[in-house]
Amino acid sequence: MTMGKLILTVDDSRTMRDMLKLALSEGGHTVIQADDGIHGAEVLAQNASVDVIITDINMPRMDGYGFIEHVRQNPVNRTIPILVLTTESDPEKRQRARDAGATGWIVKPFNAEKLLAAVHHVAG
Repeated sequence: MTMGKLILTVDDSRTMRDMLKLALSEGGHTVIQADDGIHGAEVLAQNASVDVIITDINMPRMDGYGFIEHVRQNPVNRTIPILVLTTESDPEKRQRARDAGATGWIVKPFNAEKLLAAVHHVAG
């Protein structure tokens, strides 16, 4: 059994945040949440030990691309895996997320087992 990770989820949908929290905590992880990119940046600044970030793309105030770029600007956060969880499956958007610094991509609706496998894959 691997140690649980501290996972930051960033999504403007309360339902999606609840689903993520349930799936991840059942997988033994600790979940902290934010409801958009700006809030995500604030939460990350207060939690230096985040192991994985899962973010939506389409959010108010600061979207996922902006949030990923913000995270990657800080050298301390360069190694945190960032999984994009979105309804988008457009290859150009995937590439844009990758260019911003995303580690992986999960399309909604997600499967809890696949989500946990992806987290395990990027966080070791």
